[in-house]
Amino acid sequence: MKGTLKVIIVIAVILLVLGGLYGSTYNTLVTRSEQVDAQWAIVESSLQRRFDLIPNLVESVKGAMAQEQEVFGRIADARARMAGAGTVDERVAASNELESALGRLLVVMENYPQLQSIGTVNRLMDELAGTENRINVERNRYNEAVRTYNLAIKTFPRNLFAGMMGFETRHYFEAAEGAQEAPRVNF
Repeated sequence: MKGTLKVIIVIAVILLVLGGLYGSTYNTLVTRSEQVDAQWAIVESSLQRRFDLIPNLVESVKGAMAQEQEVFGRIADARARMAGAGTVDERVAASNELESALGRLLVVMENYPQLQSIGTVNRLMDELAGTENRINVERNRYNEAVRTYNLAIKTFPRNLFAGMMGFETRHYFEAAEGAQEAPRVNF
């Protein structure tokens, strides 16, 4: 009888420890997952600010320079893809396309110094530059949150429970292919 009671107590302690570890792991992973989601919301907010600024900038530049329709068309197409993107990966790809098209516009503007003398264009360019900086900072913070989360679900002992709980690795916000090269505009 005493031996049976000891076995029951040992089993109960083991179950309590495993239950506590499972609960603690779950709570940690939920917290980290929410941090990733919250940081992505901040990135999306910055992307939305860029999305909202671009039409004003494009219209201001169009008024001074109607012959660069290809650049404006690419920006419009990229904005449309951004608006229609549903998943995080689609939003990242659309954002990268928009960033590339915007880079081409900036090169065009550098080739037309008279545009820089237009006050509206200057103000919008300053706002856009500030927004681009914010986007970069928030992307970095998002990637750090993803790194922390991914490490949490891949390290022992959490990795034993993460798959059973439905937690999967998240994707980093990566630069678009070819982003290391400056855009070229030929006239």
